[in-house]
Amino acid sequence: MGYYLLHLHLHGLFRGHDLELGRDADTGGQTTYVLELARGLAARPEVDRVDVVTRLIQDKRVSADYAQAHEPLADGASIVRFPCGPRRYLRKELLWPYLDEMADAVTAHIAAQPQRPNWIHAHYADAGYVGALVSQRLGIPLVFTGHSLGREKQRRLLEGGLTHEQIEQTYAIGRRIDAEERALAQASLVITSTQQEAQQQYARYNRFEAEQACVVPPGVDAQRFHPVAMPGEASDVEALMEPFLREPNKSPLLTICRAVRRKNVPALVEAYGRSALLQERHNLVLVLGCREDPRSLEKQQRDQFQQIFELVDRFDLYGKVAYPKHHRGEQIPAIYRWAAQRCGIFVNPALTEPFGLTLLEAAACGLPLVSTDDGGPRDILQRCSNGQLADVTDLDVLQQALEEAGADLDRWRSWRDNGIEAISRNFSWDAHVCSYLGEGDRRCTPGVVAASPAQPVKVEAPPVQRLLLLDLDVCLQSAQPAGLEDLRRRLAADPQCGIGMLSGRHFASARLRFAELHLPEPQVWILEAGADLRFGAEGRPDVSWHQHIAQGWQRKRVEQVLEGLSPRLSLQPELNQGSYKVSYTLEAPTAGVLEMVRQRLRQHRLEARAHLFHHWFLDVLPMRASKADAIRHLCLNWGLPLDQVLVVAAQQGDAELLNGSSLGLVASEHDHSLDQLRRRPKVFFASRPQAWGVLEGLDHYRFLSR
Repeated sequence: MGYYLLHLHLHGLFRGHDLELGRDADTGGQTTYVLELARGLAARPEVDRVDVVTRLIQDKRVSADYAQAHEPLADGASIVRFPCGPRRYLRKELLWPYLDEMADAVTAHIAAQPQRPNWIHAHYADAGYVGALVSQRLGIPLVFTGHSLGREKQRRLLEGGLTHEQIEQTYAIGRRIDAEERALAQASLVITSTQQEAQQQYARYNRFEAEQACVVPPGVDAQRFHPVAMPGEASDVEALMEPFLREPNKSPLLTICRAVRRKNVPALVEAYGRSALLQERHNLVLVLGCREDPRSLEKQQRDQFQQIFELVDRFDLYGKVAYPKHHRGEQIPAIYRWAAQRCGIFVNPALTEPFGLTLLEAAACGLPLVSTDDGGPRDILQRCSNGQLADVTDLDVLQQALEEAGADLDRWRSWRDNGIEAISRNFSWDAHVCSYLGEGDRRCTPGVVAASPAQPVKVEAPPVQRLLLLDLDVCLQSAQPAGLEDLRRRLAADPQCGIGMLSGRHFASARLRFAELHLPEPQVWILEAGADLRFGAEGRPDVSWHQHIAQGWQRKRVEQVLEGLSPRLSLQPELNQGSYKVSYTLEAPTAGVLEMVRQRLRQHRLEARAHLFHHWFLDVLPMRASKADAIRHLCLNWGLPLDQVLVVAAQQGDAELLNGSSLGLVASEHDHSLDQLRRRPKVFFASRPQAWGVLEGLDHYRFLSR
């Protein structure tokens, strides 16, 4: 049986034709790479099936193409779209609260297939988070490509003068870095495009191991990107440039990118504007995606265009700079060739460039390069010898590099020929796909999966059609007799609805407390904050769950590492500890203590994560243990859809229980931190306390049969 490969590419606008590259900050080179990789893989005889999972979008502002649940890409390759969060199009920084829905959808999709993927390949941090969850739940190997890493972006933005608070507010950088750490902890293989990316950028992550990384240079579609001009294409490009350029036959300095801060286009315009020599020799051509009304652009894009327009005006560059509003995707190769015919130069002035796909495309079309001295371009120029690098943060250096690049026609021809030959030799899609499959086959086997799935447990009680999970510690802590009696009667009347108990307690304590309620016997107990999973009245442990979460767990080491944080943390009594739970009490509910603990665990490469409850109590569990993960393990083993599970939550730290596809009920006596979830369509906030609030939620969802 051939390979079945599943790719996760969640943000931006992704379809199989007319890619809207440059439309916004989320639809760029990564989109092209994933699309070409999927088609390249599907063309291989050893690959049977390739799925690219992305977000389903129903928004009048974008094409209806993105609302199709399934779109064929090629024989054996398809795009599969799942709803995730609101129907409308969202930029990637706003997707974080909804990614658990995507993880649930992908898990259910895979579980329903007769064949499971050989591996999951997650692209960017958001997909890395989802991929890590799915890999963990199903035991499928994870391949991760960050494309653009959060720690590197944060470093560059701080150097540019932004504060940590500004960066966090705009880019949600903390969530992004945490997601990257989680993906790296789970990944069997990390695909990078350059050695610099692996050695300098990924190396800043606590959970990255150098042996995880493999450099697989990206490929170029030789059928589209080649030096031979196609009939009529030159006049087509000339029509784009005609409204802007007085002397359209001058040698162009060409850049093709999105109008975002990282691409640093205003610096290129300023370097050009300061040089009379460059203006004499060259036109400046800026292909920055398609735009309609500037007011509809994102603020960052508006700011970039405003800077460009102001620089054109300041240096009086009218007639020398082209910035067409629209172009078609199929025109990009023609634009490269049009520039090469005029002995032009392709310029990449980006502050950071992990990949450099446009550099490869330009080189394949016979266009030499001047590029940022960062990341991917270093490897590309080293292999291709078709241009020069420059420190783009220094305008004098950038200006000098541009002036030198256009000064020698013989050298330009040598660069052109070197680039064409090197792309054919080193950067073909066939070579990329062969290397990719070889590395995936070698590293993505069950023996090297970061976490094997928990095996199904046999339970005597038959699976139920619906499951109500009750919070034993808050919602029923002081339940009123009348409300309890009504809840007891309603539950007893519906044998198809099972119940389960959620608690931070150990089983003996939870059992004693539950006996006071006189409710129907629970089918399942999720205890010790998710570190213990049991069945039936006698509490039979789910051994497979314990084996699953035990992977990499070092309880004593956790205590040693966190001991240095005293006097902020003190261990709770032995009665409150567990084999897979280390419990602390905070001496004061200090802001930032949770992140401090999580950072300490990451720094010591511990497979553990911390949870804070009631602002005073902190539990450290295995990386794979939580109440939310235990629920999903249970549903997978029972074959119970998550939308048939109603979870009652109230505590600080319970927000993750209410993410994803299950139904949520928040008790009226809840912690204020859960108020952020009030707009979620699958989260109901009860107005009444205790058992009355539970009944209110059951009626809202019509959860019990009548």
